[in-house]
Amino acid sequence: MNRKAKLPFDPKLFLAKVNGGRSVSDFRKDQIVFRQGDPSDAVFYIQGGKIKKTVVSEQGKEAVVAILETGDFFGEGCLAGELLRLSTVTALTKSVIARISKADITRVIHEEPAFAEMFIAHLLARNSRVEEDLVDQLFNSSEKRLARTLLLLANFGKEGKPEPIIAKVSQETLAEMIGTTRSRVSFFMNKFRKLGLIDYNGSIEIHSSLLNVVLRDKPEIRS
Repeated sequence: MNRKAKLPFDPKLFLAKVNGGRSVSDFRKDQIVFRQGDPSDAVFYIQGGKIKKTVVSEQGKEAVVAILETGDFFGEGCLAGELLRLSTVTALTKSVIARISKADITRVIHEEPAFAEMFIAHLLARNSRVEEDLVDQLFNSSEKRLARTLLLLANFGKEGKPEPIIAKVSQETLAEMIGTTRSRVSFFMNKFRKLGLIDYNGSIEIHSSLLNVVLRDKPEIRS
């Protein structure tokens, strides 16, 4: 009796399929995916769009801690014993997001090396980004932090040339991300525009010359 050969596991196909442990939902701009304090019982994957993660302190102060986009996971804290969400996630643009239950993603990590490799690569990249963000906050001026944030939002350094920042990212949001005031962000944005480093045209267009602001007096790494 001939058995059908098992097809190679496709992580992207797995994330796109709906079953008892997975669902795919459309989110409108500004719609909340989950709130800080909600039960932490699933991991999410962005099939399309952008989201922001915010944290509110006991004193009511809000901070934007990350902006994520297509191809990113979030909510993985449930796999490390997180019982309640530590942040609120909101769609910055129209987004398509897959929800994978903790049990489902735990199973596939153990059973499918291709998915485990993809997920570990995501965790390593996220860890590296957190370390870079910490160095940025500790050593760089608010001007450099803003320049770096704009470059990251425009996908600078990834394949292809920088993309326009189409999502409506307000100056208040940028200020929360880099830890400064809206007036300082406005000052630096006007400065970057006058220097020809960025353009406004319905979206923010980033020029590669903005990288010079980040590289100037960059902390030295000794061998």
